[in-house]
Amino acid sequence: MILRSSLLAAAALSALLAGCATGTASTGAAPAAATAAAVQAQRQAPARGIYELAYSPRQNAVFVASSGGFGADAAPAKVLRLNPQTLAVEREIVLERKAFGVTLDDAGGRLYVGNTVDLSVTVVDIVNNRVVGVVQLEPKVKGKDGKERYARDLRELAVDPASKRLFLQGHSGEGSVLYVVNTETLKVDKILPGLGNAKAPGLAFDAAGQRLFVTNLLGELITISTRTLEITQRIKTDAEQPMNIAFDAATQRLFVTDQGAEMIRNYQGKSIPGFKSSHPGNRVAVFDANTGRQLHSIPTGAGPMGVLLDAQRKRLYVTNRDAGTVSFYDSASYAPLGTVSLPTHPNSLSLDAQRNVLYVSIKNGKKDPKDAAESVARIVF
Repeated sequence: MILRSSLLAAAALSALLAGCATGTASTGAAPAAATAAAVQAQRQAPARGIYELAYSPRQNAVFVASSGGFGADAAPAKVLRLNPQTLAVEREIVLERKAFGVTLDDAGGRLYVGNTVDLSVTVVDIVNNRVVGVVQLEPKVKGKDGKERYARDLRELAVDPASKRLFLQGHSGEGSVLYVVNTETLKVDKILPGLGNAKAPGLAFDAAGQRLFVTNLLGELITISTRTLEITQRIKTDAEQPMNIAFDAATQRLFVTDQGAEMIRNYQGKSIPGFKSSHPGNRVAVFDANTGRQLHSIPTGAGPMGVLLDAQRKRLYVTNRDAGTVSFYDSASYAPLGTVSLPTHPNSLSLDAQRNVLYVSIKNGKKDPKDAAESVARIVF
């Protein structure tokens, strides 16, 4: 999440990419229509430094990562357990390290929380509301300036309960990697290199196909076998800033947000030899998951980040960071169905598919008070 052109640019871009988030969906609902006129939304601001969130059908609760903010007055990092109807905080699980990305193993009763700035993952027991352990993915290394720091940072996570593995991509302009963690031993089983000398923001898991999909800021779409832990395909796409990924198992399609942020474009121009911007972004690019061929391009609001597919209803949800909105589309025809305003910066998504309720985390902007709490929204379709 830190692009290394300068320390200030690194911090700003770290915040931008940390705000990017994929979506998690529960299953088991029948198809139903969704229109903008039918949408109802409510919103609460439970804590500082809100990032990703996940809805648990088994626990009937929303779990939210809170970094607590930064600086001397930062609050403790926590996982918040929210009431899914009122968004009231029911429990606070205090963490030793700052919380950003999350992925849920609902059947196993665990939430895995990425500690981006500490290059580690915290394992949370959501049945008993307690921390199980912390996995350090790599130690600090000494830089050219003599100071010790982590060579990479984190963004998305994906869990495969069947193989007892957790996957995380480690970001670095000098070489991004995939961390493979054994969820029984809580040890790193493998570090797979080759995700490109650029940030690799997107990660999606295909359980049936035993593969992962990864995007990077070189415009590449990378496929990894979770059986052999090898890269099996690398496709150069025209998505200039491919971010988060939603996988449709039924149609073998990938929905990838192509952001179009000026800050990232500046980084690419400085760090990628011969880079010339040719696509403005602000879209969802649709790819064939097997060949990497682009099938469609869906215009979105400004700065699309999070993307979530409700496959049973054929609904695609997208957070538009710069526009301050969440848009939804027919995933079969790609037709726009509506937009909900959620300023300032809508971030990650999770779905209670049985009740057709969407949860959205929302980041503050530059004009908001520095110590202000950030928000979670509940949208009923």
